Parts: sequence; structure tokens; C-alpha cells
Amino acid sequence: MNDFPSAMETDDLAALKDATRHLEHPSLAVRLSSIIGTPIDIAIKLLPRPIYKRTRAVAETAIEKSFKAALSSLRHTQYSNPNDHMYRLLAAGSGAAGGLFGVYSLPFELGISTTIMLRSIAEIARANGEDLHDPESQAACLEVFALGGESEDDDAADTGYYGIRLALAWPVTHAAHHLARNGLVAEGPMLTTLISAVSARFGIAVSQKMAAVMVPVMGAAGAATINTVFLTHFQEMAHGHFIVRRLERKYGKELVKANYEKFVNA
Repeated sequence: MNDFPSAMETDDLAALKDATRHLEHPSLAVRLSSIIGTPIDIAIKLLPRPIYKRTRAVAETAIEKSFKAALSSLRHTQYSNPNDHMYRLLAAGSGAAGGLFGVYSLPFELGISTTIMLRSIAEIARANGEDLHDPESQAACLEVFALGGESEDDDAADTGYYGIRLALAWPVTHAAHHLARNGLVAEGPMLTTLISAVSARFGIAVSQKMAAVMVPVMGAAGAATINTVFLTHFQEMAHGHFIVRRLERKYGKELVKANYEKFVNA
């Protein structure tokens, strides 16, 4: 049995409070609405229906193709602090290129930007003490994509940070077991199940991004800005998620969750 401290240190409480702010109040829709000058839910209604219906499938394909490439390459690099700014520049370039060719290039562009996002997420995980060779840490990187896809119809009791983690607990555990047995090179139903579960929420964020890019005044420069906002949003989710996991390893899950809920209800 682990002997965890009975109280959290002041600096760790401050880090947890900051993590709570990001994880419980994701603001992608608000940020995108401010860029395009119209509520994002209205912009979504203007998306061509065939594109809107494919957003979850596009999101799932992007994650599936990006997961192994991003983690495999990063595991063999020298350790460094997460370079959030560099990845934002890469995302802006990817978005600008996609913006030149219109909305039908978005599925291809999303694959590139999702790989960039996964590398950034994995760097943030590693900076918070995660071992990228550990299957549980690899699965935790995928969890981040489920944390930032909120909608107005969400039930807060089910979609708060710990609610989402609870909903993903089964697929995360089984995907980690699959990765432990087979590594990143092998496909398997357990990993596919996790990717599918994550994509159900990530697809919401993808539809918001697609709708924002389709606003006629955006163009390449606007698409670059939207991609930067999109990446920044998930970087913030990753920072919050892996701060919580780091503190759970130090203090135990019960104490961290109790303090987290105090901040939520404050």
C-alpha cells in the first residue's frame, strides 16, 4: 500500500487550480467564434451536410494514422521541455496550406495537424514525468483528444474532466494492455475501441474547426490562425491533464480529486 502525503503543498495546489481552470472551462468554441465574428454553432449549420456527417470518421482516421508516427519519433529524441510555440508555428503553416485549397483539403490537412498535436501532447506528457515507453502514458496521450470537444448539449456531470476519464477508463485500460503486449506496431480491437471513443468527442472540435475555416473571409491567413487556436486549445488540455496525473502519482488519486472538486465548486 502506498503511503501518500495527507495534504498537498502550496505550489502543487496552485498548479492543480490552474489545471482545473483549463480542464473544466474549455473555450475552443468561444475562441473560434471571436475569430470568425459569428457564433460557431451557426457556422456549423452552414457546413455542407456530407462534410459534417464525416467529421467523426475524419477525426478517427487522423488520430489512428498520427498516433504511432508521433509517439515513435518522439520516443527516440533527446529530452527537452515542451516547445509549445514551435508546434504552434507548424500548425499555422499546416493550416495556411490547407486554407489555400479549400474545405475539401481539410481531411488531409487534419492528418498533418493531428500528428503535430500528438507530438506536442507527448512532449507535455514527458515534461510532467510520463514515460513514453509506458503503454498507460501512451493511452493517456490519446485521452487528451476527448477532453476538448465540448458541446452545448453536454451534461456537465458526465463531461467534467473526471467524468470523461471515468467514461474512458475501460478502453484506456484495455488499450494499454494491448500496447504492452504488442507495442505501437500492431493493430488491435482494444486500441481501435479507445480511438473510436476518443474520436466521438474529438469530432465535435473538428466540426467546429471545419466550420470556422469555411467562413468566406478566412482564406489562408485565417486558416493559419484557426489552426493555431485549435492546437493551443489542446495543448492547454494536455498541460492540465498531465499536471493532474503527475500530482496523482505524488499524492494519490483520492486527495487530488478531492482538491480538484473543491476548485470546481469554489
